[in-house]
Amino acid sequence: MPESPESSGVPGVEQARRERPTISRAEVSHLADLARIELSDAELDHLAPQLSVILESIASIQGVAGADVPPTSHALPLTNVFRDDVAARCLTAEEALSGAPEEEQQRFKVPRILGDEQ
Repeated sequence: MPESPESSGVPGVEQARRERPTISRAEVSHLADLARIELSDAELDHLAPQLSVILESIASIQGVAGADVPPTSHALPLTNVFRDDVAARCLTAEEALSGAPEEEQQRFKVPRILGDEQ
């Protein structure tokens, strides 16, 4: 016979389930006002239990991780994949401009696209 959710055997989950965080209809209404969302009475009645379920799920997840579990930002350890920043030879102005159709004062010369007002 499968275990009931109340007796999962995972430390912390039972405590989180006993605490049962809930959110009242009035709290949902207040949050909706803060977010400037207009909700009808039917929507408030519908959303309050749904938000309570979300809060309960979050509480059960928080209860699973104990003090011996370090916080992580990624499931797998990551290493820096960037190369070392080493100075290397770069192109001279002449080399960079060697393939340009036109150049002026050691710069690429391109057609003007903006008028004098810019």
